[in-house]
Amino acid sequence: MSGKEINTIEYLVTCIGAFAERFGLSNQQAYAYLQKYKGLSFLIEFYDVEHTQSLEDAVEDCTRICKRNGGELSL
Repeated sequence: MSGKEINTIEYLVTCIGAFAERFGLSNQQAYAYLQKYKGLSFLIEFYDVEHTQSLEDAVEDCTRICKRNGGELSL
C-alpha cells in the first residue's frame, strides 16, 4: 500500500468516528450510513482537499452530501 492510501484510510476512519460522535451513532452505524448515502465516496474522491479542512468541516460536508443522496440526518 502506498503512503497516500494509508493516509486516506486513516483519514476515513477518523472521519467515521467524528461523524458517529456527532450524531450519537456507533462507528459501524456511521460507516453504513456514510457508505449508503455516498459520504465515503465523497471523502475518497475529494481527499486532497477535504483532509486540509477541519474534522468538523468534513462532518458537515458529509452530512450535506448524504442528505442530497437521501440521508435523513441533518445538522
